[in-house]
Amino acid sequence: MNLHEYQGKEILASFGVNVQRGIVADTPEKAVAAAKTLTESTGTSWHVIKAQIHAGGRGKGGGVKLAKNLDDVRSIADNILGMQLVTPQTPPEGKKVHQVLIAEDVYYPGPSETSEIYMSVLLNRASGKNMIMYSTEGGMDIETVAEETPHLIFTEEIDPGLGLQGFQARKVAFNLGLSGTAFKEMTKFVSALYNAYVGSDASLFEINPVLKTADDKILAVDAKVTLDDNALFRHKDYAALRDLKEENPVEIEANEAGLNYVDLDGNVGCMVNGAGLAMATMDLIKQSGGDPANFLDVGGTADAARVETAFRLILKDPKVKAILVNIFGGIVRCDRVAQGIVDAYKNMGDAIKVPIIVRLQGTNAEQAKELIDASGLNVLSATAFEEAAQKVQSVL
Repeated sequence: MNLHEYQGKEILASFGVNVQRGIVADTPEKAVAAAKTLTESTGTSWHVIKAQIHAGGRGKGGGVKLAKNLDDVRSIADNILGMQLVTPQTPPEGKKVHQVLIAEDVYYPGPSETSEIYMSVLLNRASGKNMIMYSTEGGMDIETVAEETPHLIFTEEIDPGLGLQGFQARKVAFNLGLSGTAFKEMTKFVSALYNAYVGSDASLFEINPVLKTADDKILAVDAKVTLDDNALFRHKDYAALRDLKEENPVEIEANEAGLNYVDLDGNVGCMVNGAGLAMATMDLIKQSGGDPANFLDVGGTADAARVETAFRLILKDPKVKAILVNIFGGIVRCDRVAQGIVDAYKNMGDAIKVPIIVRLQGTNAEQAKELIDASGLNVLSATAFEEAAQKVQSVL
C-alpha cells in the first residue's frame, strides 16, 4: 500500500525521525491557513507547496513550487489543486491532485552549506537481508546516478535478526562525508529511519532528499513509503490511510470480488489459477508476439459467476485484443471450469467482442475441450502450451 508524502512523514515522526514540518490542505483557503500556522511556529514566511499524489518526479511536472508570501501560497495552491499532474511515474494522462502539502522552507542560510542525500531502506531479496541504500547525490533520480556514477551509491546490509548495529549507522554517516554535529545527527537519523521501516512493516522507505541543513540538522524533506499489505492487520491505523482515489479502480473492484488482479499495459488479457502459472502465462504471451494486459489469478474456484466477473474486469481495458484462459485442473476439475466459461460467455452476450483462447490441463481436460469445441462460441481450445501460444499469435 502506497502512502502520500505527508502520511509517510507522520509515520517517520512517530519513530523519532526528524522531518520537514508541514500541513496538508485541500483548498487554497486551507493552504493559506496552514502557511500562517507554520509561520507562527517556524518564523519563516517562505513555504513549499507540494502536490500529494502517489508518484515521484512531482517537481518535474510542476507539482512542487516555492511560495514567498501568503499571496503566492494561495495562487500556487489554486493552480496545483485539481490539475492533472504528469510525471515520469504517472500514466500518460497523469493523476489528479486532490491535496497539497504546505511545508516549511528548510533551505535557509547558516554557518555551513546545505547538502542533499538520497537514502532508502528495503529488502535485498538476493541476500534475504534488509538494506540501506544511500548516496551523496540526493535530489536526483537514483536510476540516473546508478547509470552514470555507480561509485557514488553505497549499501549497508542489516541482518533482520540482529537489527541495525551502531557501527553500521556510523559507517553510513562516514561514507556521506559528514563530520561533527552533522555526523552525530545522521547516525541518529539512520537508526530512527531503520526502526520506522521495521516497526511499520514497510517494504520501502525512500527519502529523496534527506537534507543536511545549513546548521547541520538532518531532515527528511520527502517520503515515499510503501507498506506491506499482508501486515496491515497489525496496523489498523495505517490501513485507514489508504487513498482509493490514487489506485486503479479495476484493481479495487477485483480485490472486492476476491480476485488477484494487476493492471498492465499489454493487449492480451490473462485469466489463470495460481501465481506461478500466471507468470508462465505472461511469458507465453510475450513469446507469441503479444504483451500481457494484466495479471489475474482466479484462485482455486472458477465457477460461472467468478469467470464472468474476471471476463468483465479484463474487458474494461480497451487495449485488450484477445483473452487467454490458462487453467490447471488440480483443485478444480477442468470440465467444471469449461462449463463455467461457456455459461459466463452466454450470459455476457455481446459484451465479449474479442477472441478467447482456453487452455485447460489436468483432471478431465479432454471432456473440457469437448465442451468448449461443442459450444459454438468464439472460443478456441488448446491443451498444450505451444498450441495455446500459436492460437494467441493467430488472433493478434
